[in-house]
Amino acid sequence: MALSVGIVGLPNVGKSTLFNALSNAGAQAANYPFCTIDPNVGVVSVPDPRQDALVRLYEPDSVVPTTIEFVDIAGLVRGASEGEGLGNQFLSHIRGVDAICHVVRCFDDDNIIHVDGRIDPVKDLETIDTELILRDMQSVEARRDRARKQAKGSDAEEKLALDVCERVFAALENSVPVRAQSLSAEDMTVLEPLFLLTSKPVLYAANVAEAQLAADLEDPRVQPVVTRAKAEGAEVCVISAAIEAEIATLDPADQQEFLAGIGQAEPGLHRLIRRAYALLDLVTFFTAGKQEVRAWTIRRGTLAPGAAGRIHTDFEKGFIRAEVMKQKDLIELGSEAAVKAKGLLRLEGKEYVVQDGDVMHFRFNV
Repeated sequence: MALSVGIVGLPNVGKSTLFNALSNAGAQAANYPFCTIDPNVGVVSVPDPRQDALVRLYEPDSVVPTTIEFVDIAGLVRGASEGEGLGNQFLSHIRGVDAICHVVRCFDDDNIIHVDGRIDPVKDLETIDTELILRDMQSVEARRDRARKQAKGSDAEEKLALDVCERVFAALENSVPVRAQSLSAEDMTVLEPLFLLTSKPVLYAANVAEAQLAADLEDPRVQPVVTRAKAEGAEVCVISAAIEAEIATLDPADQQEFLAGIGQAEPGLHRLIRRAYALLDLVTFFTAGKQEVRAWTIRRGTLAPGAAGRIHTDFEKGFIRAEVMKQKDLIELGSEAAVKAKGLLRLEGKEYVVQDGDVMHFRFNV
């Protein structure tokens, strides 16, 4: 399941530095606008303490974590929707991702140029949001005009499209992104072919200096970002891209010592990755044994046969039932036999909705 998160923001806010730390892909990072032109792509393992516990229990020959794809998209500037700063090219890159990680600069540093010559996180957010909204308005307007011409007859589909586009366009004019509008599933079906940028879920990454990490969301520079995020139902993750880049160069043992020295329990990247994963409304189930402990990604609400199909299409076609344990029960009791003896191993059928953290074995026949 190749799901991707696009890292966006103004130039010089720390996007590529953060991307390098995430993926160790060596994306170029420099102190001038438009350093990134073609998007860099990195596939990142999702850190999961539950899988780590299963690995300690089974001591498997192989460990396969679940992954998420991050795309480093070049910095946008005011006027991008009209082509400023290679804006058309950059906005098209955003269309291809499933969610957006919006990096916003929340630190002062005279040595790092800000494209607008000032540090104002809310203004930065507004600049990016405005460009995304303007591009969406262009797309919705074009669809609305086409529907208006074709809805003059008895075409019910085009009449619906006209109604939806008029409502969405009016909301966009008032700076309300599509994701914050009250739209039905039928409405979203009309809009889906437009790949609207503001329909994508967003996570705000507040990039701070090391001295600000302890304050986290209470930092004065971060607080306005938190307030704005709450208003649209988004999340904020506080992170120092420069510190994360430094941590990424260290050996695991040295990482722990470094983290302890700055008062952090884990790298900020772990929180960011997990929140980005959750943003896509994904859950993880596990298959576990001596041969392999593996994490699998599925959409929340997936039924047991669909989860089996993630492993192999034959598993879904010939699905009989699933043996299901809670990861917590398995770790606490120490073995599958103990879980079964306690009556905590369940046999589930085709209508079972897989839960986050389930440990599963599938029975099938083909």
